Amino acid sequence: MLPPVLIISISIVAIEVVIGVIGNGFITAVNIINWIKSKKISSADVILIFLSTSRLILQVTILMHIHSLYFVDVLKLASLYKAFGAIWMFVNHASLWFSTWLFVLYSVKIINVTQWLLLQIKLRITGMVPWLLLGSLVISSVTSLPLLWTTPSTYLCSSTGNCRENSTAHITDWDSSHLYLLLLYFVGCFFPLILSVVTSALLITSLCKHTKNMQSYVDTFKDPLIDVHLTAIKSIISFLILYLSSFVAQILLILSTSRSKDDVKVAVSLVVAGAYPSIHSIILVLVNSKLKSAFRMLCQHLKCHWENMTLCLIA
Repeated sequence: MLPPVLIISISIVAIEVVIGVIGNGFITAVNIINWIKSKKISSADVILIFLSTSRLILQVTILMHIHSLYFVDVLKLASLYKAFGAIWMFVNHASLWFSTWLFVLYSVKIINVTQWLLLQIKLRITGMVPWLLLGSLVISSVTSLPLLWTTPSTYLCSSTGNCRENSTAHITDWDSSHLYLLLLYFVGCFFPLILSVVTSALLITSLCKHTKNMQSYVDTFKDPLIDVHLTAIKSIISFLILYLSSFVAQILLILSTSRSKDDVKVAVSLVVAGAYPSIHSIILVLVNSKLKSAFRMLCQHLKCHWENMTLCLIA
């Protein structure tokens, strides 16, 4: 029987996953439908499709992780354990890279740049997107596939399903395999996080310069570019806060096992890790005018459908 705190946390994570699947599925569906209708697609929409798809897979791996820890022993089979770890690491790193490129693309388009290098990036960023996505997939593979060659020996099952804890490996192999996992996790997350922080700094600097230049016109009219800057800054900062929180939570989950005694730590980590892909999908819908418009149309359609059903039932 699971402790009450874990039952509550798993229930919350299940709700988060449902919200995330709906949100990311909505983002994917809207962009693919628009692509089919218009026969063309923007670079930002391509990144959104990659991002939302990777988030869907990521949330499935979160559920599988919970299921393997507390309900069944199937993922404690060494081969499946390693494959699951590699898939989780791959989609986690790929999702982070896609989020980073999305914000870089948005930021470069609204930042006023004078430096030659930044200007060249601004002019060529659209054509670079396919290569950036391909490079992200390659880098994510490099930082995840090595997990297939690890040897996690603590509390894993043999191919016959006989699960026994290897007490002699508990001190040495457990530490080495988990430290190896943490190292790969840090390496895969470091560069996109640094790039996101640099992008945030450039946005804030650009906003400050633009605000200073427009101070004499504040009383005359409201500059829409300031709103664009603020929206972009809020989006990327909220992403960083969510991801850094999830980053810490996932490290704690890596260090935890089904035999962990600290149920509260595991429960909180599960909720925080599951919140990142779900809440961020909602933020993406709210800050993207096309997605927001499509969501409003969907709500109106569902409202009309509900009213028609109610009238039919009354009649």
